[in-house]
Amino acid sequence: MQTPKNQQTAGSLMQNLYETDFYAWTQQQALLLQQQQWTQLDLPNLIEEIESLGKQQRAELRNRLSVLIGHLLKWEYQPERRSRSWLATIRVQRRESLKLLRDNPSLKPYLDEALQEAYENGRDLASGETNLPFSTFPQECPYTLEETLREVFYPGEPATDEVME
Repeated sequence: MQTPKNQQTAGSLMQNLYETDFYAWTQQQALLLQQQQWTQLDLPNLIEEIESLGKQQRAELRNRLSVLIGHLLKWEYQPERRSRSWLATIRVQRRESLKLLRDNPSLKPYLDEALQEAYENGRDLASGETNLPFSTFPQECPYTLEETLREVFYPGEPATDEVME
């Protein structure tokens, strides 16, 4: 049995490992969990990391929607520059967004907020990549969440492989 002084030393070593070799710290925490060594866990940092994982899922959803919306805006507002690359990006971001939502269904209540935040970033992306004035794009997202994620939605002219040939 560890004494309080030994526990304090173990805690200091754990904190040091967390700061100097994160991967080793994660492996040690996993082993301690598997062995049910509850008193040995680095709870403050473990709690912080678990919370961070949830935030990462929200950020990934927001980032994927940002890229998707940016490309939808480019597709709509610069039809003469449409490319297979834009089409591929739209398709991939839709698929990955939907997969993320399937894997994390508790993100669904966050979708409306994520769409609005993503639109701001997507608008910046579209303006920067098309060299069109920022004011070209609507202040509010012109696409519903349903449209944004729908496989066959392409603002303006429909997208088909034939259009890209």
